[in-house]
Amino acid sequence: MNGYPVQLSGAPNTLMWAHEYEIEPQALQQLRNISQLPWIHGLRVMPDVHFGKGATVGSVIAMRDAVSPSAVGVDIGCGMEGVQTSLTAKDLPDTLHALRSRIEAYVPVGFRMHDSPVDRHKMSTATKWHLNELWDSFSDLDEKVHNRHTRASKQMGTLGGGNHFIEVCLDENDRVWLMLHSGSRNIGKEIAERHIGVAKTLQHNVELPDAELSVFLAGTPEMDAYRRDLTWAQNYAAKNRAVMLDLVKRAVLDEFPTAGVTFGSQISCHHNYVAEEVIDGETMYVTRKGAIRAGSGELGLIPGSMGTGSYVVRGLGSADSFVSASHGAGRKMSRNKAKRSFTVDDLIAQTAGVESRKDQGVLDEIPGAYKDINEVVAAQANLIEVVAFLRQIVCVKG
Repeated sequence: MNGYPVQLSGAPNTLMWAHEYEIEPQALQQLRNISQLPWIHGLRVMPDVHFGKGATVGSVIAMRDAVSPSAVGVDIGCGMEGVQTSLTAKDLPDTLHALRSRIEAYVPVGFRMHDSPVDRHKMSTATKWHLNELWDSFSDLDEKVHNRHTRASKQMGTLGGGNHFIEVCLDENDRVWLMLHSGSRNIGKEIAERHIGVAKTLQHNVELPDAELSVFLAGTPEMDAYRRDLTWAQNYAAKNRAVMLDLVKRAVLDEFPTAGVTFGSQISCHHNYVAEEVIDGETMYVTRKGAIRAGSGELGLIPGSMGTGSYVVRGLGSADSFVSASHGAGRKMSRNKAKRSFTVDDLIAQTAGVESRKDQGVLDEIPGAYKDINEVVAAQANLIEVVAFLRQIVCVKG
C-alpha cells in the first residue's frame, strides 16, 4: 500500500515502518542490539522511531520467555486517555484562558501533587471501584517501595511534566474532545529503577551487546517479582489517567454549568508496557516502547505535538506489525537541541491559536522538535484507519 514495512539491514528479524536514512545512527544501533538478543522472536519499528533510554522509542519487541525492564522504561504504563463531549465550538467563549486555568487548578502539573488523596467517592463508579482494588494490592509490591504509599496516593490524578499534557480539542465537525497523556508518576519510576538494577546483576546478561537490555527470564523469582510490580504500575498509570479525566470533566462541567455537558465512551491505551500475546502462533512477551496495540477494531490515540493536532484511530490488526501502531509523532531532535535551536518567539508562532504556556519552561516541547504527525500517520496506513483528526485549542503542560 505504501511501501512498508521494510527490513532493517543487519537485523533479519526486524521490520520497519520507516526508512533507515530517516533514523539517527544511535537509534539504528539500538535496534540492531535489540535484534541480537538471544530470546528475540522479532522486532517491529514504528514511524515515530527515535533513540530512547534503555531501548528505542517506537519499538515493539516480541521475546520468548524474557522481558527487559529497561526496554519498558521508567514511565511504566504511560499512555493516552480521551473522550468526546457534547460541546461544540459554538459553545465556547472567545478566550479559553479561564478553562485552562480551571483545569490546572483541578489537576496538579509538573512536580506538584494533591495536598491529600483525591476523594475516590467523587470519582465515577468505574474509577472508584478500580482505585479500591489498586490500593488494596499495594502491600504486595516490593517492600522497598512500601514507604512511597503516601506520595503515590497524592500523585494519583496528577499530570507530571515533559511531554505529558491535557488538551481540549476540536474534531473536523467542531465537536469538543478532551484528551490527556501521562503515566505512572514517581512510583512507576521507583519500581522500574529497582528492577533494572537487579536485572543488570544477573549472570545471563553479562555478554549482551548493551547492558541496558538486560532481561529477566520466565520461571525465575526475579521475573515473577518484576511482573507483579510491573502489572501494578501499569494499572496505576491507567487509573491515574482515569482519575485525571474525571477531574478534567469536572472542570468542564463547572466551567459550562448551564450547557448540560455529557461525555461519550472513553478511549484508553498504554504505550509503554508489557503484555503476553500470541505472535505467529506462539505466546510471547510483547514490549511496546512508545507504541500502541492496534488490534482489529481497537480504538487508539496518536498525538502530535502541542501545536499540530492528534488522531483518533482504529486498528486494522496487522500481523506484520505484531498488531501495533505508533504512539505519537516522535521527536526529531533532543530536548537540549530543541532549546538551542528555537526561541520563545518561535514557540509563540508555532502554537498560535492554542491556549497554552508559551515560555522557556516548555520550549523543548515546541512542535518543531517533533516529526510531522500527518506523515507519521500516513506511513502506517496498513496498520490503522483514521477515525478523527483533533486540533487542540487548549494545551496544559507541566
